[in-house]
Amino acid sequence: MRRDGRGRGVSVAAATALVCALGLSAMPETAYAAPGEPGPTPGGGGGTGGGGTGDRSLEAVRQEVEGLYRKAESATDAYNLAREKQARQEKSILRIARAVVKAQKEMAGLRKRAGAMARAQYRGGGMPAEARLFLNGDPGEFLDGVTLARKGEKATHGLIGRLARTQVALDRYAESASQEWERLDRSRAKKAAAKKEILRKLARAQRLESRLAKDERERLRRLEEDKARGAQAKWLDTGILRELGGGATDKGGRAVDFAKDQLGKDYVWGAVGPNTYDCSGLTQRAWAAAGRAIPRTSQEQWRLLPKVSVKDMRPGDLIIYFRDASHVGMYVGGGAIIHAPRPGRQVTVAGAGSMPILGVVRPDAR
Repeated sequence: MRRDGRGRGVSVAAATALVCALGLSAMPETAYAAPGEPGPTPGGGGGTGGGGTGDRSLEAVRQEVEGLYRKAESATDAYNLAREKQARQEKSILRIARAVVKAQKEMAGLRKRAGAMARAQYRGGGMPAEARLFLNGDPGEFLDGVTLARKGEKATHGLIGRLARTQVALDRYAESASQEWERLDRSRAKKAAAKKEILRKLARAQRLESRLAKDERERLRRLEEDKARGAQAKWLDTGILRELGGGATDKGGRAVDFAKDQLGKDYVWGAVGPNTYDCSGLTQRAWAAAGRAIPRTSQEQWRLLPKVSVKDMRPGDLIIYFRDASHVGMYVGGGAIIHAPRPGRQVTVAGAGSMPILGVVRPDAR
């Protein structure tokens, strides 16, 4: 990692070393269910109330809480994506409205010209210009009149054509605006539904945690750490660290430095800094600080950013987690990431292999 001489850099380096050291320790004794599998049956010690919760029932709580937060994260991506679509559609409608105003002004001018031409013809007695030409006995005036008539006819045809094209454009804008409004309504509905689902799951997870006694909440935290440590140990056992070694680019180093400076800040749903973050809000802001704009959500970061293999990753790369790409952390070297884990937790250093890796993306790939 770059510039480890700074205060935060030293602490991150130490934490990274600790992550790796802990990852190589013995696997925890607790048996954990795989994601999506039913958790252990709670023991007979009083459920998840104020006290007496056994380790196995606490593990069941951990699994349920983790599952709820994971589903909320996935729904958060849907919410953020719908919000981005809504913003784009609002801008599109604004562009259409401006184009309509411009076309309406042009149409008013064209109609004014058409009215002037009609009045001129009325003042000529309603007789077509061609008839007046043939009734003219002066040959010179006749020839001049032919030229003017042709110009007038061309101008008339041009005016009629412009009127028709402008009317077509107005009709097209009206149709586009109608379609964009319908899309906007759908995006708003999706966003509202996603937000409702997120808040419901977050509230349930927080209720589950709030029912635990203080010592049980601390044991819950330790269970989470044990699970992450066990997954990291398995990942390190593959020998992956022997393959990693690429240094950060200048931009990647700046992104890592930004992420380091956010350590200890609270996770808050939907937050993008500067005082609180969610997982993809942190990575987006870190890369913005490095001068590179990236998508807002972990799913869009996975879909749109260049992918690299895990063995080729370098500090600053983003590791996308879980099959639905619902979580993201920044690789900082030494087998570690910085990420915003979940509500009730803070931006922290963790093992890069502590969660199921979907893949790696590189914001500054050339």
